Amino acid sequence: MSEAAVPGYRVWALPGMPEVRPGDDLVKLIAAATADGVPQLVDGDVLLVTSKIVSKAEGRVVEADDREAAIDRETVRVVARRGTLRIVQNRQGLVMAAAGVDASNTPSGTVLLLPEDPDASARALRAGLRATLGVDVGVVISDTFGRPWRSGLTDVAIGAAGVRVLDDLRGGTDAYGNPLSATVVATADELAAAGDLVKGKATGLPVAVVRGLGHLAGEPDDGPGARAMVRSAEDDMFRLGTSEAVREAVTGRRTVRSFTGEPVDPGAVRRAVAAALTAPAPHHTTPWRFVLLESPAARVRLLDAMRDAWTADLRADGRSAESVAKRVRRGEVLRAAPYLAVPCLVTEGAHPYPDARRSTAEREMFLVAHGAGIQNFLVALAGERLGSAWVSSTMFCKDVVREVLGLPAEWEPMGAVAIGHPAQAPGPRPPRAAEDFVVVR
Repeated sequence: MSEAAVPGYRVWALPGMPEVRPGDDLVKLIAAATADGVPQLVDGDVLLVTSKIVSKAEGRVVEADDREAAIDRETVRVVARRGTLRIVQNRQGLVMAAAGVDASNTPSGTVLLLPEDPDASARALRAGLRATLGVDVGVVISDTFGRPWRSGLTDVAIGAAGVRVLDDLRGGTDAYGNPLSATVVATADELAAAGDLVKGKATGLPVAVVRGLGHLAGEPDDGPGARAMVRSAEDDMFRLGTSEAVREAVTGRRTVRSFTGEPVDPGAVRRAVAAALTAPAPHHTTPWRFVLLESPAARVRLLDAMRDAWTADLRADGRSAESVAKRVRRGEVLRAAPYLAVPCLVTEGAHPYPDARRSTAEREMFLVAHGAGIQNFLVALAGERLGSAWVSSTMFCKDVVREVLGLPAEWEPMGAVAIGHPAQAPGPRPPRAAEDFVVVR
């Protein structure tokens, strides 16, 4: 194989870049650096520019005796916190340490903010180099990121123009003919990391060039920019930090009464049962049992028997036919769900007492523990992105439920939980002020 046919690329840093100050013309500075005894830029090259010099040129240097206050202003939400370190989502949509606010390589008493719109900055650089040097290059603006599950820092793309930021290989095959179904390569990040190998972190070389990867440059109309690399919230399995995840699971849990026809993963329900079993319980007991109705026949058989029992009870109470039909319809949420769970209370291990007062209190302890288990179950289902509705109906016909499901006499059905994928997003929850429910003594 000839040398020309060997796949490869070349990357080098531009020497001679001066200290950048607010208002400087980066295009002129880069054009001058490329003319000073180094290879000239040609079509298909990719220019890799450290975000710090873009921020300086754009005047994103701000007075800030308190860096934390600057981080607060740039933060949209806090994802995770450990001591003084904060991982946050910033105004540009990036999740990173300290919102990208940098106190290094800037005069004392000031901090550097990220470019206001890194993609727009990349487009301006690309257009300026085309007008000044007559070359069509790609531009990547990079910043340094830490990464979940991996030690060490690396440069990634926060802005891009004229570069294929994502290389979608889905639909193709590998060398063995296996289909590629999930392979989308973050090419702009790989370019940024390659440039960092020659720029370094403290060498005063903020700009690099990659040559030999022209198939990644020259995107029409500048391309989608690095913003396209920010994973959408609905697709991000790891979007939430630890504290956020707990709050989201608890406060985001809603009663869902309308479901799609998508099947429910039985494994997800069993994981929710496992979460239920972590609830507190008296005397080291385990008062929770869950009957999982996974077959349509089992669900129909139970719900038909319950409907007949409710109807008979309501008629015996003297209810009108209209009133009976209205109340029976309230249970239709169970029939519409693709999956049902019937939580049952078992008071095995309860202490016997000779008087009614203490016996009642003993039972109430078990009821509270069982309720805690159901709440854990519902919250865990929400964490699995499953909707649910706890319906009390089985408590009104326990004998019928036990008979249809073949349950032991000591198992007490405590309602039923309809489970499925929500047919639509729930509406906003009415606000409740915690102080309205608190009494301090």
